[in-house]
Amino acid sequence: MRDLATGFGYLMKGQRWVARHGRWWGIGMLPALITLVGYAAALVALFFWTDDVIAWATPFADDWSSPWLAVFRGSLAILFAAACLFLAIITFTAVTLLVGQPFYESLSEAVDRSEDGHAPESGLPLWRELWIGLREAIALVVRVTLWTVLFFALGFIPVIGQTAIPALAFCVTGFFLAEELTSIALLRRGVLLKERRRMLRGRRLLTLGFGVPLALAFLLPLVAVVLMPGAVAGATLLVRDLTGEAAASDGGDAGHPADMAAGDPPPPPLG
Repeated sequence: MRDLATGFGYLMKGQRWVARHGRWWGIGMLPALITLVGYAAALVALFFWTDDVIAWATPFADDWSSPWLAVFRGSLAILFAAACLFLAIITFTAVTLLVGQPFYESLSEAVDRSEDGHAPESGLPLWRELWIGLREAIALVVRVTLWTVLFFALGFIPVIGQTAIPALAFCVTGFFLAEELTSIALLRRGVLLKERRRMLRGRRLLTLGFGVPLALAFLLPLVAVVLMPGAVAGATLLVRDLTGEAAASDGGDAGHPADMAAGDPPPPPLG
């Protein structure tokens, strides 16, 4: 259980790190804000047409008597909205990381340098890193879609579908968020998706301690925008734990000045 608290601690340390370095925090919110506008428009349109989608998908229930028709389609509408929200929370992070990839990579490097003065580099050109990020994001969307369909179906189970399944969905969402956010720091260390999953599964409680609170916070769209830079910073600290770098360093925040302007690379342009 100690790993749960440690994972949450990295999330909080990441937020404190960007709070001390306001320029990273301010610019880091821009990719998330741009992504949020697009997602908000899509979700509003989708939720507006939810009743029509459910009615189209269940023509066999047209002749059901009241109140069973309303109960059945109302339950489906709730499950459909929850599934869309589950999908949106996870893919929001993936899209935001792609939009702001140059900045978030530089932010992650700055966090590494603040810990031990060294920032691992992949040696790959930017286009190659973007291609790997896009490929892994597509793989993530496929996996998330499969989980969404599964949770949607399990939601029909009485009692369990309305209690245990939502809790399990948040755990899965948290794991996916941690997987996405650690991709920046791990790719700089040459760790690709398959190995990243193995590392995170090996420290499952640490991963959930970081990701589940973030998944809950991301239910509030504007909170997701504000927390995104700190989430990237916290994920970098978590990666240092996974790779053993944290244990080899001299203690992190306590041994480094808060103002590291001389050592921080300038934020790159978002374009």
